[in-house]
Amino acid sequence: ESLKAVWEQFHALCQAGKVRAAWAVENGLAEAVMKMSFGNQIGFRAEGEAARDWYAPQVGALVAELTEDAACGMKLGVTTAEPVIDLGADAAPIDELLTLNEAVLEDVYPNHAAAEPAAVPVLEAPAFTRAAPKVGVKQPKVLIPVFPGTNCEYDSARAVLRAGLTPEILVVNNQSSQDVAESVKRFAKAARDSQIIFLPGGFSGGDEPEGSGKFITAFFRNPEAADATMELLKKRDGLMLGICNGFQALIKLGLVPYGEIIDTDETCPTLTFNVIGRHQSRIVRTRIASNRSPWLSRVQVGDVVSVPISHGEGRFLCSEELLGKLAENGQIATQYVDLSGVPTLDIEGNPNGSVWAVEGITSPDGRVLGKMGHAERVGPALYKNVPGQYDLGLFDAAKDYFSL
Repeated sequence: ESLKAVWEQFHALCQAGKVRAAWAVENGLAEAVMKMSFGNQIGFRAEGEAARDWYAPQVGALVAELTEDAACGMKLGVTTAEPVIDLGADAAPIDELLTLNEAVLEDVYPNHAAAEPAAVPVLEAPAFTRAAPKVGVKQPKVLIPVFPGTNCEYDSARAVLRAGLTPEILVVNNQSSQDVAESVKRFAKAARDSQIIFLPGGFSGGDEPEGSGKFITAFFRNPEAADATMELLKKRDGLMLGICNGFQALIKLGLVPYGEIIDTDETCPTLTFNVIGRHQSRIVRTRIASNRSPWLSRVQVGDVVSVPISHGEGRFLCSEELLGKLAENGQIATQYVDLSGVPTLDIEGNPNGSVWAVEGITSPDGRVLGKMGHAERVGPALYKNVPGQYDLGLFDAAKDYFSL
């Protein structure tokens, strides 16, 4: 009961806007203070009880940075501009602690990879014209097919709704061949009633066997599903979006960069395992390299937009010759950049090692966009502790497209 009372007091502080940052204590106060300092390099200096045990378990405790003193709890210390954690009897720079913390399992689960020495071109392809629909639609409908392993359908539907579009989540049933066939029919019918198809993120089929998006591509290669998709894109000037797992499927179908469902081969681009061989989940920065796609009408070339990523197979590979053609056509939409806004192969900015730092590409006419970053996971009150511009405007741009 006493613990619950403390948490209710803390909740009241949150509602009053008096909590800047907080951490649920796991293995002692020292760890909590250290990990709170890692994200933004804000230091800490202990005050008060000199004999406090910083390493004792504190089950149920919370450490919070407040805007003002509060009557509840005990004051541990103050934040400092100097990036040092000072517990009184012990002090260390934040960078040193972060290096030690990340190095513990570096040999087993690497966080770092040697950066490629090759320079990355800074791409510039401003819009001179964009594809436009023949017929406007007041409230476009977005079809969101859900495959076994998809896990971003609700985030996707929420982002679509916020922009004033109408989402329809369609669950693909694969319990039997008959169920799959019926799902294809339901999809084809829904696609003909929609203006946009949105392939959300996840791990379709567990990303096995032999790579991600395989079940999605098999589904879309069914003639009925393929015909409905191409009719939406070619005859009704519709749009298509694939994020993360959806991007993987678009690439393996050929919808990006070719704009058609084709039989891909070794000459086509692909997405493969990240250079460190495991999953990456964090915020990255991307630079708009081309805004010729209708999906990117709300941003300008050169804009830097932060985006959350979460993938194990996001490394874009492509031949130099095809890369040059894509860049010339303005089909390379976004590139991973460092803190200075410069495209990079360093893993600190480029989480998967994509060539030319490619994060997203489009079809030739721009109506199909595929990207790794989860633009649908951006919303009010998120990522407050990671500064940056997060509004890519994808879904608002789609609404604009059909309002023309």
